[in-house]
Amino acid sequence: MSARVPVEGGCHCGAVRFRAEADAAPKMLHCNCSICSASGYLHLFIPHERFELLSGDEALTSYRFGSGQAVHLFCRICGVKSFYQPKSHPDCWSVHLACLDDASNLTPEITEFDGKNWEQAADNVLR
Repeated sequence: MSARVPVEGGCHCGAVRFRAEADAAPKMLHCNCSICSASGYLHLFIPHERFELLSGDEALTSYRFGSGQAVHLFCRICGVKSFYQPKSHPDCWSVHLACLDDASNLTPEITEFDGKNWEQAADNVLR
């Protein structure tokens, strides 16, 4: 089991704030699907039970596309997606690494994920 470290973060305007307990050496994904590519999203997976939304529930708005299984959550004020419910990890939130206040205590292992070909990539990377 990997050591865990506390992390905090949120959206650009500060309306959405969270804290979590992350693996110190997390296995992360860099996805090339249309929405991840557009935002430069780096996926830090945090189990639901280790994530706490501190503020901003009322500021979040959601967006679904494709299969509709992923629930993309954006701050309705600044538009930043600091975390969301991914299709790939239904028991975790995906936190955007760039939305952490300080990620210097993490040593991530980042794997490229071919989200343009999601099903095939899931078979190769996730299963």
